[in-house]
Amino acid sequence: MSTFDDRESAFENKFAHDEEMKFKAEARCNKLLGLWAAELLGKSGDDAQAYAKEVIKADFEEAGHEDVVRKVAADLGDKSSPEEIRAKYAEMMVVAKGQLVQEN
Repeated sequence: MSTFDDRESAFENKFAHDEEMKFKAEARCNKLLGLWAAELLGKSGDDAQAYAKEVIKADFEEAGHEDVVRKVAADLGDKSSPEEIRAKYAEMMVVAKGQLVQEN
C-alpha cells in the first residue's frame, strides 16, 4: 500500500470516527434536554426516561435540531420558550461532549 493510500485510509477512518462522535453527542444532548423538559413537566423516573427517548426519536424527523426544539416547545407550552429551549440545547451539547470525552 502506498503512502497516499495510507493517508487516504487514515482520513476516512478519522472522518468516520468524527461522524460517530457527532451522532453520539447529539443523541446524548437530546437525552439531557429531554430529561430537563421532563422535570419541567413533572415527570420522574421511568416516565422521565421514556420522555427523553421520545425527544431523541424526534431528532430523526429532519436535519438539524429544530425538530427537537419544536417537539419540546409544544410539550412544554408556556413553561418555556423556543429561545430558552435552544439555549438549553446549546448548554446540554457542551455537557454531552464533555461526558463523551470523559468516557473515552
